[in-house]
Amino acid sequence: MSYQPIENYAIIGDLNTVALVGLDGSIDFMCFPNFDSPTVFAAILDENKGGSFKIFPDTKDLKLKQLYLPDTNILITRFLSKDGVAELTDFMPVEELYGGKELIRRVTCIKGDFTFHLRCAPRFDYARAGCTIEQISDYEVLFKSNGTDNTCIRLKATVPLVIEDRDVVAVFKLEKGQKADFLFEQHEFGPARDINMESFITQSLFDTIKFWKDWVTKSNYRGRWMEIVNRSALCLKLMTSYHYGSMVAAPTFGLPEEIGGVRNWDYRYTWIRDASFTIYTLLKLGYRREARDFINWIEKQCKEIAEHNEYLSLMYALDGEKELTEINLDHLEGYKKSSPVRIGNAAYTQIQLDIYGELLDSVYLYDKNVEPIAYRFWKDLTRHVDWVCNNWQRSDEGIWEVRGGKKEFLYSRMMCWVAIDRGIKIAQKHSYPLPSNWVPERDNIFNSIHKDFWNEELQAFVQYKGAKTVDAATLLMPIIRFISPKDPQWLSTLKLIEEELVSDFLVYRYRPNEAFDGLTGGEGTFSMCTFWYVECLAMAGELTKARLYFEKMLGYANHVGLYAEMLGLQGEHLGNFPQAFTHLGLISAALHLDKQLDDQRNREIYNNSKSGLDSI
Repeated sequence: MSYQPIENYAIIGDLNTVALVGLDGSIDFMCFPNFDSPTVFAAILDENKGGSFKIFPDTKDLKLKQLYLPDTNILITRFLSKDGVAELTDFMPVEELYGGKELIRRVTCIKGDFTFHLRCAPRFDYARAGCTIEQISDYEVLFKSNGTDNTCIRLKATVPLVIEDRDVVAVFKLEKGQKADFLFEQHEFGPARDINMESFITQSLFDTIKFWKDWVTKSNYRGRWMEIVNRSALCLKLMTSYHYGSMVAAPTFGLPEEIGGVRNWDYRYTWIRDASFTIYTLLKLGYRREARDFINWIEKQCKEIAEHNEYLSLMYALDGEKELTEINLDHLEGYKKSSPVRIGNAAYTQIQLDIYGELLDSVYLYDKNVEPIAYRFWKDLTRHVDWVCNNWQRSDEGIWEVRGGKKEFLYSRMMCWVAIDRGIKIAQKHSYPLPSNWVPERDNIFNSIHKDFWNEELQAFVQYKGAKTVDAATLLMPIIRFISPKDPQWLSTLKLIEEELVSDFLVYRYRPNEAFDGLTGGEGTFSMCTFWYVECLAMAGELTKARLYFEKMLGYANHVGLYAEMLGLQGEHLGNFPQAFTHLGLISAALHLDKQLDDQRNREIYNNSKSGLDSI
């Protein structure tokens, strides 16, 4: 076995966790039963130790094809030989319907005949714990972790299962029209459910298809790129917790930003900065329930912060826990030997001032577009705005969570302006008392940005105070309405960003190999920043260029429309996968580009009709 490219994977999920399914039908990553649980399969991080769940035909010269059933998260892996066709259907019934914690795999022979091999090799507690395997019957086994996680999993099948060392294997032959079913589920230590496997799996398949199709129909997007926008929305929904309403930045950990490099982080947490992007995207697509659930999660964090006289953390676990101690899993070699593999994230201890702007912006959008927030929630929020008024001049680690020391970053300063500005707007909408220092402090930040971060020689807003470089995060400047998208100062800044950070149309976060980030090695272009760039071009009126770059970027999606965090020099996907920020950026860019193109078309129709009238 050799490591598959990251882009060879698709995901399935139940709104508790996801599994990464390779183009060859192997499940090579799954935390179970929740996003932040230890892995049971992690072959993508160590092909020998990590564990996997493989089902594959004993046939040479196979062609492989993988696709989602339209408008669902039901995955089909198709095996094509010169004599036959077989399909592997993978899905996880969502918690809302079935309680979650189940992975279902159905193998169907469409044409010809195939002999299949199965190997289920869970490796518990991030492959740190052994397991005991108990054969309940020829068709059922239990895997019991020997580690502190106490995980117990049942594998049921419609073909005989055999224990082989630490794994369970099966060999079975299917002819045209025959199928074999496999149910991998959390064992609750009660009596096994008395179910007819084939009937149960068929019904749960139909119910899960209906769930996803019904969910997609709630989207109000009818623009030019429906298929990829719907796929991104489906992907984002899979990364949302049914229990908490929060969203992981990515469902994986340890996937490298550079092959062989050290930038291998754990993204199975909720970043506050994701809030405004998530709320904006969900609301624009019409998903008010998901937006409400996420705001309820934010409100809960703000309430607990107020009760304990604490301040905002930049990231939380899905349940709101904020102690995310970073640990190296040194026993895992890492994807293509990219080590260390980390769980936890030490960045949770950093100061990142921008999160206050993203928090207030998300609440402002919700309050404006869905329903008024409660007064008690508002009182908790005012503590954060007051804190920003008193602390906006501080240095911090910034949006990119650099580990080379604090600086006065432009983006952080800009989002402090957003925090106070949105706080003022919420207060004015509800006629709440407005503290006397809010407006002056907002204006002080505005003036500081124009004075301290504008470099006259470069004719650009620079990355941090005293810098000679630009930052892709500055692309949000017109998007958050700090500056007009056609302001001369902004256009000259955009020009320098294009010169220093854009390769063809792909955008780096900041100039590669900048010493200030405190890490060795490099990284790929940041896909979210590329979508921000497209959005800025559209807002600036460069519609032909924006559409060209957007549609070229769509060509970098993998075979099922998913993106990792970054793209390498040859278009390979890098970083954790799939990345919520990338898909949020894609949807936002599509929405803005659609609007600008529609406005342009309407202007042309109006001008043509007016010209016709004038000629009469």
